[in-house]
Amino acid sequence: MMASRISLGIVVVVLSALACGGEGSAPESGSQEWTLDQRSWHMGAITAMAEMVDYGVKRLALSATLPADEMDEFMEYGEEAAARYNVPVFRESDFLVTDLFSAELTDGRDVLLICHDSTYQEYLDLKAEKQRLIDAGEYEGEARTEIARKFGRLLSYPEAAIERELVN
Repeated sequence: MMASRISLGIVVVVLSALACGGEGSAPESGSQEWTLDQRSWHMGAITAMAEMVDYGVKRLALSATLPADEMDEFMEYGEEAAARYNVPVFRESDFLVTDLFSAELTDGRDVLLICHDSTYQEYLDLKAEKQRLIDAGEYEGEARTEIARKFGRLLSYPEAAIERELVN
């Protein structure tokens, strides 16, 4: 499932970049291959995700994870791309790790949360709920799995996909 999501994401990003023109645009017939620089790739991804959030397809979308210094350089571009759809982005250096994703995906990296303010608050509330469970020594079993399920729902994943993606 993760591979198919990544493949679909790459298609969306490439199509977004092609629609925007510029460095990532396709060459005329018979010319050399086109290339897509990383900044354009990430902007295309943010733009596509912001569109999905704006149209209600997703409540919360995520950028690619980047080392903090690279995110420092990218932040302005990410905000600009999301602003096309009037969707804010929130930089997260302490990503909510659940059994839905491997912790290695975000360890030591930053991610942009693409969502409206109310969904961002739900994300923060879910992080706080997880922390309360950890502090009480209750972040295990069904309580731990339920945090992952709630996060999957914030990401607008179908229930079947959430269950399939749970890392146990």
